[in-house]
Amino acid sequence: MQKLFDIKLFTFYLWVALAFSVLCIIHDLTSFPFTLFQAILNNTWRLLYIVVLHYIFFEYTLPFVVRKREYVVYNILLAFPVLFFYCMLWSFGLYGWRNLGIAMHIYTRYVVNSESVVDAQMGFSVSSLFFFGIARHIYHHVKLRQSAQQLRIEKQEAELNYLRSQTNPHFLFNTLNNIYSLSRDKSDLAPESILRLSKILRFMLYETGGAYVAIEQELKIIADYIELEKLRYDESLKVNFNYDVEDMKQSLPPLILIPLVENAFKHGVSETRNRPYVDIHLSVNNRQLTFVVTNSTEDVSEQTSVKENIGISNLRRQLQLLYTDYDLSVQPGKSVFIATLKINLASHV
Repeated sequence: MQKLFDIKLFTFYLWVALAFSVLCIIHDLTSFPFTLFQAILNNTWRLLYIVVLHYIFFEYTLPFVVRKREYVVYNILLAFPVLFFYCMLWSFGLYGWRNLGIAMHIYTRYVVNSESVVDAQMGFSVSSLFFFGIARHIYHHVKLRQSAQQLRIEKQEAELNYLRSQTNPHFLFNTLNNIYSLSRDKSDLAPESILRLSKILRFMLYETGGAYVAIEQELKIIADYIELEKLRYDESLKVNFNYDVEDMKQSLPPLILIPLVENAFKHGVSETRNRPYVDIHLSVNNRQLTFVVTNSTEDVSEQTSVKENIGISNLRRQLQLLYTDYDLSVQPGKSVFIATLKINLASHV
């Protein structure tokens, strides 16, 4: 529901009146023998009347006339008397306001000419009406675009938060499965795995609430996750994790890299019978991030289409919302699976 009186909108009308008065002052100084002070007084006096009249016309009268009714003919019949009434206000009303200003020694008469004074006031009103109307249209168009942009941002933030809320339980579920398998086997490594899980949970609770984390924090959580996964396997599993990062304080969205690591263990190493391995390499230089995860897998034809799991599809959607310049590819090969993520960190939305 529209406010009875919108101060912010009325302030906009005053700014438009100021811009219009500058044009009128320039016109008066070039057309009539006024001093600058007289021209300012004349136009300020007239615009005090005009700005209130236009505000009422555009913000209350016009919406009332054009609002949806049962029959359009009602709008047409209403428009004629309203238009006539405002024509009187724009001509004789402004003429009376001018005379009031003359009587109060505020308004200075124009030099005598053949043009009717009432017609002159009507001309001034019509020109100001167009000026205010165009300015008002631009103002509301800009506001509408800003509102649409804000709604788009809020929608994307809501979707991003939803995707992150999916990532954390999915990640936690897989980790608990690992601990369950150790506990079921009554492994002595179960307590250590719980300790490492607690570190991961602490990170999720206290570090992932913001939009970004430092790269060094992301690397630490990846290292903890790798160590947790390694507890499930014997020494036959080979894991190589290395990185080349020029600035560890650079920011990343939290847990943006972990889905590829998680995918390598869950869908690669766990299904490899002989010599399982995972090779992870991260490089960040000149704001260009490259993250490559290579893992062993059973023999799969290179022509076999890759069906993305929830972790990868979730990651892909997050990237769409966060960056404009990125590439995520997953390539199955003979006994190997390669996932490559490239991000231009400077392209953050």
